[in-house]
Amino acid sequence: MRRTALAALCLATAAAAGLTGCLSGQDKADDKTGTSHTSASAKPKEPFAGLSGGEIADRALKATTGASSLRMKGDVADDESKGTIRIDMALNRKGECAGTLGMGGQGKADLIKTGDIVYMKYDEAFLRAQSEGESKSDTDAAVAMLAGKWTKMAAKGQDAKDIAGFCDLDSVLGGAEDVNSDATRGKTTTVDGTPAIVLHEKDGKDTYTLYVATEGKPYLLRIDSTSGKEPGTLTFGDYDKPVPAQKPTGNILDLDALG
Repeated sequence: MRRTALAALCLATAAAAGLTGCLSGQDKADDKTGTSHTSASAKPKEPFAGLSGGEIADRALKATTGASSLRMKGDVADDESKGTIRIDMALNRKGECAGTLGMGGQGKADLIKTGDIVYMKYDEAFLRAQSEGESKSDTDAAVAMLAGKWTKMAAKGQDAKDIAGFCDLDSVLGGAEDVNSDATRGKTTTVDGTPAIVLHEKDGKDTYTLYVATEGKPYLLRIDSTSGKEPGTLTFGDYDKPVPAQKPTGNILDLDALG
């Protein structure tokens, strides 16, 4: 039961890391600040004037991977179930996280990691979906024991170490600096009210649309993927904000003690 949920979390992590991989690697020839200098009488300046799509993607990569925390939200493909995983998670470089994981409309699990402990709470629909193939009595017993209750596991334990890695922003964004971008510039738009520029990226049959903030730091705001392997959309926000990772209140079931 737990290992199935952990595998789903790991899959979401892999998909997220794959999508961020469509960003540019560092362009050492590009040391400009990304702002244009115009006179007071000039027309409103164009966002990232003089920069190519790849150079803008490079700036987005540097800003995004340099953030101390962020919130990642969206749907990613689950190859095993042929469905989607819905994720809404805030995480930081301290290895803390807080959010939810949903499995193709089949319930959800809440996740918190703080310190050396991983806390999870499953709803009944999630548990029953993950118990497919098990006997009714075993499924009913698992639901009676776990549904709606907070559980905990040691982050370094065999069953929780992969989730602990998912909660580490360095791990989720790891490897993004090792790729190169041929992104092309698109139109300007907004993402949840934030002005952004659209970038288009293609890798074989896979296409990606990136949205980069044009005000403040050039954070990555959204990625749309039409990849055959990893279709989906991820949005990014709450950059550098505290992650609400606090130990749940009330009774907590110790899964390590139960073996």
